[in-house]
Amino acid sequence: MKRFYEFGPFRLDPEERTLWREGDPVPLTDKAFETLLVLVEGGGRVVGKDELMGKVWPDSYVEENNLSQQVSYLRKKLGEAESGVGYIETVPKRGYRFVVAPREVEGEGAGLFVRESIRARAPAEEEETDDEADASSFEQAKIIPARLPDASSQSAPSDAGLSDAQALKGRRATGRRVRALVLACAVVALAALAYVVYSKRAARHSASAGPRTLAILPFRNLKPDAETDFLGFSLADAIITKLGYVSTIIVRPSSYVDKFRNQAIDPKAVAADLNVNTLLTGSYVREGDDLRISAQLVDVEQNEILWRDQLDLKYEKLPTVQDRVARRVIEGLRLKLSPAEAQRLVLDAPHDPLAYEYYLRGVDLYSANEFTLAVEMFKKSVALDPNYSLAWAHLGTAYTAEASFSFGGREDYRNALEAYERALALNPEQIEARIFQANLFTDTNRVAQSVPVLREVLQTNPNYALAHWELGYAYRFAGMLEESIAECELARSLDPQVKLHSSALNAYLYSGQYEKFLQSLPPGEDAAFILFYRGLARLYLKDDARAAADFDRAYELDPSLYTQIGKALSYSVAGDRRKGLELLSGTEKKMDERGVSDAEAMYKIAQAYAVLGDRPAALRMLRRSIEGGFFCYPYLRDDPLLDAVRGEPAYAALLDSARKSHEDFRSRFF
Repeated sequence: MKRFYEFGPFRLDPEERTLWREGDPVPLTDKAFETLLVLVEGGGRVVGKDELMGKVWPDSYVEENNLSQQVSYLRKKLGEAESGVGYIETVPKRGYRFVVAPREVEGEGAGLFVRESIRARAPAEEEETDDEADASSFEQAKIIPARLPDASSQSAPSDAGLSDAQALKGRRATGRRVRALVLACAVVALAALAYVVYSKRAARHSASAGPRTLAILPFRNLKPDAETDFLGFSLADAIITKLGYVSTIIVRPSSYVDKFRNQAIDPKAVAADLNVNTLLTGSYVREGDDLRISAQLVDVEQNEILWRDQLDLKYEKLPTVQDRVARRVIEGLRLKLSPAEAQRLVLDAPHDPLAYEYYLRGVDLYSANEFTLAVEMFKKSVALDPNYSLAWAHLGTAYTAEASFSFGGREDYRNALEAYERALALNPEQIEARIFQANLFTDTNRVAQSVPVLREVLQTNPNYALAHWELGYAYRFAGMLEESIAECELARSLDPQVKLHSSALNAYLYSGQYEKFLQSLPPGEDAAFILFYRGLARLYLKDDARAAADFDRAYELDPSLYTQIGKALSYSVAGDRRKGLELLSGTEKKMDERGVSDAEAMYKIAQAYAVLGDRPAALRMLRRSIEGGFFCYPYLRDDPLLDAVRGEPAYAALLDSARKSHEDFRSRFF
């Protein structure tokens, strides 16, 4: 017999890690369930915050804020505000206490609890007999099929004492029941046969195809117009986000399918380009309030359509599309979900159609680097639907982009952090918000907070390429270059295009592997960010003329923070020291005024000052970079671009400061 805890209308199942309310499952995230279980098992005593965090996050360092987010989330799931019943009490400066005494009971499993709860709610005239209830119950989510009576062991009902009419009526009723049972068994047998055939075929596909890799292409608008074009990319992104919770499949990020917007495609060519074996393609058309979406899932290697479907719905039902298509993908690929993954899939559901439309528009604008307009769309979305955590997460990342690339500075950093906190208060385990928040921690001198968040994400999502990449990003700030390379290479092995156009594998550069770094950049890329880094690698390789050309082209395309540094380095190649120093001074002043705290960018300004011969300015920015969280000791120790300041006493002190921070980080996390 299994052990349960019951309190109020709830039953908590520690073995199955599920919570039920009057027969209905209550979806909880992993950490929320563990927090609730620790509190319930506390037996009414105050459970200290340190004890709670030690049990819920046994192998990670987390802040107290994470615990308060879990408790806030649990209170909503337990319906404290609606019911007026308080289950979790906050004991100031000490911890939390579960104030409703739970009953520890033994039972058969969740199915019995569901059955009993349904009976309690059903009208009396509709009650089943015990035999009927047992035959129709769902025990541990498995349907118990009906059995055909054995004629040799069953005695016929007696007609004794009945009139001929009554006997005839009884025999007819019995015949109907037998025929119904025969029909039911035939249906079950046919379904079982179909399942076996399908399973064998799916197994053959699985064995031949290996791990499933999936690209979800932008949906094609069959009636292109400015008012509905945004749906193509943003609907694909919404489905990608939903499937990101499933660990048994590798899904390509939306940024890498953007180039296929509104195109007729060759599936094999696209699959080869994206290095996937499965594609989801689709189209849509809107006519007034009606929306028709067609989609198909293609096994490219087997040259077979796994399923195709057409959704006809009212436009106001748009928020349901991502969930319906995601579930069809899971069914079509026969993916196995853990209980935690199944619960996560029901989280983050949008509720307001207009808010969801604003969210989709924001996603579309962000993908086009229109960060200011994206912020406005996400703000409108959360204003209408403040409980949609995914919109809060994307608002945070749009603010972060504004802060880093457009000199948005301290105000945008603050807005981003608040948005991430709102997202995580609504759903503490939302993957996107946690990864985005970790990136912000790394950029704002909190790399020690970033690492535990990312490691925890990877415990439950080991194939999530972006999480591996961001962990490598954090490691490089701390000077763990070999570990950074390992994480980023793993990310690229899972997804060859992860951050390919928006970031670079800088640990190659910082460890002196200049040619390898150049090879890691996307060939033929004419984006300003990539051109800047190509120029920097060529500068290290003494290819000054080509480096200057790259810097000039990047600045011409987008005169932002990094490309301004590149332009100053181009002036140094041309021998125009004055213009280079003027540009750097203006860039530094703008960063100060707006509170931009990108410590890696500060290091690059220090490099440019050193190359241009302004040693005091180089040492000043080097100090700010280290104090701001970029303590990449091996790079700072060996960097040829800092040769001009290497003999300065202040440099030795700064190098020692970076070494201590680097060694503290290494002893803490490795």
